Amino acid sequence: QLQIVESGGGLVQPGGSLRLSCVVSGFTLHYYGVGWFRQAPGKEREGVSCISNSGGTTNYADSVKGRFTISRDNAENTVYLQMNSLKPEDTAVYYCAAGSECGVVHIPGPDHYHYWGQGTQVTVSS
Repeated sequence: QLQIVESGGGLVQPGGSLRLSCVVSGFTLHYYGVGWFRQAPGKEREGVSCISNSGGTTNYADSVKGRFTISRDNAENTVYLQMNSLKPEDTAVYYCAAGSECGVVHIPGPDHYHYWGQGTQVTVSS
């Protein structure tokens, strides 16, 4: 059964760090590009970062460049999102999605991804 499970979210103070994990089962992750998206209350889902199937291409939203790092371990069917220097505006539910290759210029929109996890809540607050 195909499944994507995110973990690692939680409550953190501004300036803190979290590492999100996205574990895939039921299919071989290395065939797919992966994206991280987030959705805050009352806002549209937005692309945060993406990584190509080989890991050779990554892309980041301007709002997280220099603070977030995406990586993957295909042997473990896992993709990570290291989030540093967190800000209150990073508060959202974070979703992992597989199915689209990562764009060099843009993060593909949500419609380009076929498989989604249930999300993990990240709250940045003092």
